[in-house]
Amino acid sequence: MKVRALLIILIVLLPGCLEEEEDTPEVEDAGVSNITLEIFHGESLEDATATYTIKIMLNHTAAPIHADNMRKHVVAGNYDMTHFHRIIDNFMIQGGDFENHDGTGGYAADWYGYCNGQSASQGDCAYTSWTIPDEADNGLLHIPCTISMAKTSAPDTGGSQFFIIPEDSTPSHLNGAHTVFGEVTEGCEHITTISEVATGDNDRPILPVVIYSATLDN
Repeated sequence: MKVRALLIILIVLLPGCLEEEEDTPEVEDAGVSNITLEIFHGESLEDATATYTIKIMLNHTAAPIHADNMRKHVVAGNYDMTHFHRIIDNFMIQGGDFENHDGTGGYAADWYGYCNGQSASQGDCAYTSWTIPDEADNGLLHIPCTISMAKTSAPDTGGSQFFIIPEDSTPSHLNGAHTVFGEVTEGCEHITTISEVATGDNDRPILPVVIYSATLDN
């Protein structure tokens, strides 16, 4: 009777386990995953002066923690309706602050062993202080159409903010300090266009540039 009861329990639980696995797609065998950013330039999507589609391939082999972190932020919907709050022509466009939309907020999507840049125990760190360790010496360079992690000048302080390099920029001085963790596979010309928008104080676009949807393709 005990064996029969155990089999019944397993049969009841099995469908739920399968559903959970389907809701969390695995990274491709090639060590990459792909995301799509839908962006508008304007006060709202309805009144946008332009819309753009950007596709990015995350490199889970060269930068496993950074790629996993961004993937999880995307799956959680954290980047939806976030701003590119800092844009510098011939350099980069920066976004990902899902807390304050101005560059002062954001944190890691999961616990990766660091709290405000310091190795720590998870129980000693509020989730809003979660950061990720640098992977800057992974062989990936800051060349046009790559995506890299924004952080403070201190090591291991990346959280959710990132920057994308347009076609006319090669900021090699960032190599070894910031972590490149992917590349733009479609729409890099749009990154260049966005990098040329008019900006005001603190390099903030005068007319907002907003990610209205970030989705995982695989």
